[in-house]
Amino acid sequence: MSSTFLSGLPAQKLRSDCAVRYTPRKKGPLAISVSSKVAALYGDAIEAQAASTLSDLGIAHGELHIDDFGALPFVIQARIEAAVRSAHPDRAQSSLPPVGGQKLSAGGRHRLRRSRLYIPGVQPKMMVNALVHQADGIILDLEDSVAPGEKVSARLIVRNALRVLDFGESERMVRINQGGLGLEDIAAIVPEPVQLILLPKAETAGQVQQVDARIREVAQASGRKSPVYLMPIIESALGIENAYSIATASDNNVALAIGLEDYTADLGVQRTTEGTESAYARGALVNAARAADLQAIYTVFSDVEDMEGLARSVRETRAQGYDGMGAIHPRQVSVIHQNFAPDPEEIEKAQRMVLAFDEAQAQGLGVVALGSKMLDRPVVLRAQRTVDLAISSGQLKKGWKKAKAR
Repeated sequence: MSSTFLSGLPAQKLRSDCAVRYTPRKKGPLAISVSSKVAALYGDAIEAQAASTLSDLGIAHGELHIDDFGALPFVIQARIEAAVRSAHPDRAQSSLPPVGGQKLSAGGRHRLRRSRLYIPGVQPKMMVNALVHQADGIILDLEDSVAPGEKVSARLIVRNALRVLDFGESERMVRINQGGLGLEDIAAIVPEPVQLILLPKAETAGQVQQVDARIREVAQASGRKSPVYLMPIIESALGIENAYSIATASDNNVALAIGLEDYTADLGVQRTTEGTESAYARGALVNAARAADLQAIYTVFSDVEDMEGLARSVRETRAQGYDGMGAIHPRQVSVIHQNFAPDPEEIEKAQRMVLAFDEAQAQGLGVVALGSKMLDRPVVLRAQRTVDLAISSGQLKKGWKKAKAR
């Protein structure tokens, strides 16, 4: 008797998703069936896509049934491929050509990363309109938010989402799994338009170097030219002690993040609102990031109902030297942006510093002075970051220098 292989959760009937059951056969016809509320309108199209995907995968016999809950083609294709490859692990990947929306957001190593919105890799309904939330980064998550039995499906859904969806001005991020699973994730997503990979539970420089080497290998094999940036997430006592070596382990590192839920669990203590139990780790991570010229990124705020608590946390986080933090709900994004924005006094002071630096440069001076104070390079760079943040937050116009000159 042939086994049946499943991708998806038919009992949950998740919106914008589907569930696929595949039973391989050695001979006989290829039977495809579809259950859907919109079968009268789209049933034939779904069957046609299923037949095309199975053909790509070299499947000529067997039975395939799709329970459709409003899934888009990129989800249907991923679910079919996941079920088939569970039965036939040696099958090549199926093809799914891009269908628009491939504009990548601008920005490089030092772009703003105030907010990064986590989206589980098996929640396509959240991916489709993710750009409307205007987070600085969208994280398609393959790690903690995905059950072990759904890892392959999530990888293929995320691969297809990167290939076909428009994420607007948000940086395209993927959090991979640890170890061997993570290396398999890299093979699937690096050929696609991903811009940054988050490496969870980083504890040693060797882990970062292994991931970086695999990214470079896949990029070369796929003909990719653009860089794939890295954001190691430190979530343990060992990781904190090795923070600087992790930060400097790859030229593609652009940020260092801290994950306090796992960190406090590693210490064997409860995470509190006051955060006294993690004060050492929070300071150590900022110091390591700054020493390596990376951005420091804070953990998530887990209470999605407490907007006042979130705002307070963001202000404290910014005061500690962090450049951004994670969001687990879209409504958190605007609060994070508002409270990472500099106040008017900061902006005015930063503007004066930047203008003083420009004037010194124009005069060929080796030192920069503002009144009776001498400004060294790190101070000027910090002032420029404040100005950039003010522009991104809508507090300053890009042409502010000309306005000041008038």
